[in-house]
Amino acid sequence: MSTDLCIVLAALGAAVAMFALNRPRMDVVAILALVVLPLSGVLTLEETLAGFSDPNVILIAALFVLGEALVRTGVAQGTGDLLVRHAGASETRLIVFLMAAVAGIGAFMSSTGVVAIFLPIVLRIAAQIGAAPGRLMMPLSAAALISGMMTLVATAPNLVLDGLMRREGFQGFGFFDFTPFGLAILILGIGYMLIARRWLAARAPAARSARPRLADWIASYGLAGREFRLHLAPGSGFAGQRLDQLDLRATAGINILGIERAAPYGRRLIQPRAETVLQPGDTLLLDMFGPGLDIGDFCRRHGLQRRPISGRYFTDQAQDIGMAELIVPPGSALVGRSLAQSQFRSVHGLAVVGLRRDSAPLGDVDAQTVLRGGDVLLAVGPWARIRRLQHQRDLVVLALPGEVDDLLEAPARALPAIAILLLVVALMITGIVPNVLAALIGCLLMGLFGCVDMPAAYRSIHWQSLVLIIGMLPFSLALQKTGGVDLAAEALRGLIGEAAPRLALAVLFLATTLLGLFISNTATAVLMGPIALALAAELGLSPYPFAMTVALAASAAFLTPVSSPVNTLVVGPGGYRFWDFTRIGLPLVGIVLAVALVLVPVIFPFHPA
Repeated sequence: MSTDLCIVLAALGAAVAMFALNRPRMDVVAILALVVLPLSGVLTLEETLAGFSDPNVILIAALFVLGEALVRTGVAQGTGDLLVRHAGASETRLIVFLMAAVAGIGAFMSSTGVVAIFLPIVLRIAAQIGAAPGRLMMPLSAAALISGMMTLVATAPNLVLDGLMRREGFQGFGFFDFTPFGLAILILGIGYMLIARRWLAARAPAARSARPRLADWIASYGLAGREFRLHLAPGSGFAGQRLDQLDLRATAGINILGIERAAPYGRRLIQPRAETVLQPGDTLLLDMFGPGLDIGDFCRRHGLQRRPISGRYFTDQAQDIGMAELIVPPGSALVGRSLAQSQFRSVHGLAVVGLRRDSAPLGDVDAQTVLRGGDVLLAVGPWARIRRLQHQRDLVVLALPGEVDDLLEAPARALPAIAILLLVVALMITGIVPNVLAALIGCLLMGLFGCVDMPAAYRSIHWQSLVLIIGMLPFSLALQKTGGVDLAAEALRGLIGEAAPRLALAVLFLATTLLGLFISNTATAVLMGPIALALAAELGLSPYPFAMTVALAASAAFLTPVSSPVNTLVVGPGGYRFWDFTRIGLPLVGIVLAVALVLVPVIFPFHPA
């Protein structure tokens, strides 16, 4: 063993120890590697910094941006909402749909990002059906890890191994080469989690957010039953009328909260203003606070048709219509004036639908209600107008609902985002352009169509992961240059002897999994990839089954809460202990190993024709 190899192994051992202790941070350890290796003389500075020019590093960064666009446009959240509607109150259906949805979305974006999206969704579902979050969070994290086995771009280890293959002169992996393994593991994983959930402690559901929900305000202010959707039929007397001319608040006790109007991609919700002219085909979202109004007679007289409402008091429109509790401070210019005199709707763009005075709801609030200092108003209107109140002196935002955390930045851009994602996938599948160019084209199109902006794009990139990859790549080169890879391959070859090639895959899988207990799956792939290729060369076999086995093993990070950020995210919400992951994760690792040993040699033969 040469001196240079001893230096590399000592540095690698120190890095693994620091990874295991999580001190210092992983990206700091990677930067230390970038400093130590050239100072030791093992690598030149150019060789050490070569990772900054690696196309896969750029590809991974671009994929973070594409994932952010799916979040901002509501594509990911819409999938979660669809899950809720179809699963109902059945925990079994919920686990099946949840794991399928997470794996499907995670095939095209960061698994960590997918878990971050679904965490509040799953907590909300658990509260609705009265289930312990711990029975749902483990299936969530397992599905996110399995999603890394679905496509080439699903996780960084796949891209690392693909890049290694190409650097060694091989063709690399296709976009869907991983999918047969991922689908088989997902199906078996769902079946296993339906059994394993009984071993998860049924702890009490997570505490509700300190913020009130829209449903809480609807109940406390008595708004239920006041909401109506009325469609302007052809020949309606409202068509062509300005809202200030109709003055429905004063004449009929009606607040117009929003107007649904036809748009090129469906319908859009526009903010009602005094100068807004109603058009045939518009649908009005109304709050009727006036007593004694006969809605049927009102519709007949004005040529209106009632339309169904899918959410209580328009909670299904919560992405567009918000609520806020506002307090009128003493000394405000609003004190002593009515809502009409203060022109509240015109000035703030919000409708006051409730008022709490001396801690009790006042009842019906009309335009002539005179405001006092300390009054709490429940205002309804566009979120953008609610945010502007943060800078008002005459009103103080007392509370915002929990739904504000789920707001989308660009909900109207969901269809373009889906189309762009499909284009990127098509470019990668066909190979018309390199994968990194396909991803960069997708990023540019996402920006062009307003699915993501530059600040959000930069924020979305997980720089810690990129620095980790860049810092660990030199170790791979250093081990190859000093003979460490060949030494490891020879050791594995000696351990295997003349056994069947499948045993070689099993040993390689277990070694990768063991290393993954202490360091990230990306770093594991960087270190084990060259060993896998060297072992294949030692045995005179195709490198593809060995590289694929490392990729699957690297994503099988089920065993500890620190094996992957995906696991770390669900520890708190699920109320898990360290060993919960080990006892639930061991059979999952066994499932992945079994699928790898059965399917990998079939799809990637040891001796290709």
